[in-house]
Amino acid sequence: MELEMEKNRRGLVQEEESDGEKWVHDSSVDHKGRVPLRASTGTWKASFFIIVIEFGERLIYFGIATNLISYLTRVIHQDLQTAVKNVNCWVGVTTLMPLLGGLLADAYTGRFTMVLFSSLVYLMGLCLFTMSQFVPSLKPYSERTSQRPRKIHEVVFFLGLYFLSIGTGGHKPCLESFGADQFDDDHSEERKKKMSYFNWWSFSLSWGLLLGVTVIAYVQDYVSWGVADLILTFSMAIAIVTFYVGKPYYRYRIPEGSPLTPMFQVLVAAIRKRNLPVPTNPALLYEVPKSQKPQRRLLGHTSRLRFLDKAATIEEKDRMSIEQNPWRLATVTTVEETKLILNMIPVWLTSLTFGICVAQTTTFFIKQAATMNLNITENFKIPPASINALGAIALIISVTVYDKILVPMLRKATGNERGISILQRIGIGMIFSVVAMSVAALVEMKRLRAVEKEIIQGGKTGPLSLSAFWLAPQIIILGLGDGFALVGLQEYFYDQVPDSMRSLGIAFYLSVIGAGSFLSSFLIIVVDHVTEKGGRSWFAQNVNRCRLDNFYWLLAAMSGLNLCVFVMLAIKYTYKNVQRRMIG
Repeated sequence: MELEMEKNRRGLVQEEESDGEKWVHDSSVDHKGRVPLRASTGTWKASFFIIVIEFGERLIYFGIATNLISYLTRVIHQDLQTAVKNVNCWVGVTTLMPLLGGLLADAYTGRFTMVLFSSLVYLMGLCLFTMSQFVPSLKPYSERTSQRPRKIHEVVFFLGLYFLSIGTGGHKPCLESFGADQFDDDHSEERKKKMSYFNWWSFSLSWGLLLGVTVIAYVQDYVSWGVADLILTFSMAIAIVTFYVGKPYYRYRIPEGSPLTPMFQVLVAAIRKRNLPVPTNPALLYEVPKSQKPQRRLLGHTSRLRFLDKAATIEEKDRMSIEQNPWRLATVTTVEETKLILNMIPVWLTSLTFGICVAQTTTFFIKQAATMNLNITENFKIPPASINALGAIALIISVTVYDKILVPMLRKATGNERGISILQRIGIGMIFSVVAMSVAALVEMKRLRAVEKEIIQGGKTGPLSLSAFWLAPQIIILGLGDGFALVGLQEYFYDQVPDSMRSLGIAFYLSVIGAGSFLSSFLIIVVDHVTEKGGRSWFAQNVNRCRLDNFYWLLAAMSGLNLCVFVMLAIKYTYKNVQRRMIG
C-alpha cells in the first residue's frame, strides 16, 4: 500500500523500490535505463543542467537587449525616439510571446520538448545575426556608401531579432517551470528547496546579465559586433547540448490538454446555475476523491468569489447521472483553480508600473550614460550598457542575503516557511522602485545642469565631465528591488496558478515586463503629445535636450500611488489552499 502511494504521489513519474533506492522511470519519453533520484541530490543535479542553459540564454539576451539601443542609433542611425520605441516593442513582444509558448507546452508538447524546439529557433536567430555581420552582401554598409545602412541588413537584423522573440516565447516560461518541477510540493524538504531554487535561478540569471553587459558589450563596442554575435551563437549551441545531456535526470509532467477549458467549464456551469442557492456547508459541494485522480493535488474551499461555487453545487439531476458533465458540474478544485486565475488579474495589473520602471534600464539609462564620462582609468573606458552591471551585482547581493540571512531569521520570527509572504516580498520591491525613480530624477537634474554649463554655455562637443557612475545609485536601488519584486513575481505566478498551468504562470510573470515595455512606449507618446502642446516636449532626438527628470518624477508618483493599491490587495489576498499530504 505504501509503495502504491509512493508511485502516485508525484503524478510526474513512475517509481519503484530496488536495493533500498528509489528509481525513476520517465513517464513522457522512452528511456530503457533507470536513473537513481534522491530528494537531496537528484533534484539539484537535474536543476544544474537547467540552470546552465538559463545562464547561457540570459547571457545572450542581455548581451543583445542592453546594447540594442546603441546598435539602432549608431549602426542603423535611427533617432532616439524611434530607437526607444523599437527597443520597447521588441522587449514587449519577446516577453509576451511566452503566453503562447507556455499555453502550448502545458496543453500539448510538454516543457522539455518546447524548451528544446524553442532553443533551436533561438539559435537560428543568432545565426542570422552572425550572417548579417560576416556575409558581404548582408553587412551594414557597402564599401561605397559608408554612412547609409543597407536595407537588406536591417531586414535580416530585425528578422533575427524576432526569431529570438519566438525562441524566448517557448524557452523562458517552460525552462523555469521545468526546473521547479524537479522539486516535489508534497515533500517538505523538497518544497523548501524549491523556494531557494527561485532565488538561485535569479542568481544565475544575474551572472548572465553581468557578463552580457560587460564582456559582450565591450566586444560589441570596442572589438566588433560580428565577433560578439559569433560568441553568442557558440554559447547557445553549447547550452543546448548541455541541456540535452541532462535528459536522463529530469522529472517530467505529462500535458493534460488545454488548461483553459476547465475554467470555461466553471464559468458556464456557474452561469447555468445562477439561480441555485449555494450550500452553507462547503462539504456538500462536489469533489472527486483523491483516489480517482492520484496525480492531482486537491484544493480546499475558500470563501472568495462565492458565485463560482454554484458550478460545484449538486442538483438532483447530477445525483442521478452516472457520468458527470463538466459543463454542468465542476469539482471544488476546478472552481478554486478558476478563482486563483481571476484573483491574479489585479495583482498582474498593479505589477505593470514596476515593469515600466524596469523598461528604463535598457533605454534611457543607457543613452544618459553615453553622454557622460565613461572612463574608469585614463586609458580604459566602459561601454554605456555596462553601467547596468551594477544592477546585476545588486540583484546577486539582494538574492544571496535574502536567501541565506533574511529567510532563516524571518522563518523563526513569523513561523512562515517562506519567511514573509510572496506579496509582501513583491511590495518591498515596489518600494525600491519608487525610491529608484526619485533618485533617477535628482541625478538627471544634476546631469542637465552639467549639460547647460559645459555644452550649451561652454560649447563642449564631447562627453560630459560628469561621471556615468552618478547613475549608479538608481541602478543599484532598482537592482535591489528586482531581488524582491521580480523574484517574488516569478514565485507567485508559478506557485499560485493551477498545477496544470505552471508554464503559463511563468509567462504571466514575463508578461509584466513585456506589457511594461509597451506601456512605457505608450506613456512616452502620450507625454510627448501633451508636453509639446504646452510649449516644449519632454523628449527630443538628442537626450541632452530631453526633460527625463520630469519623466522620472512622473514614474515615481505613479509607482507610489500604485504601491498603495497593491498593499490593499495584498492585505485581502487569499493564497492557494492545498490539501497537502506530507512526505519526508
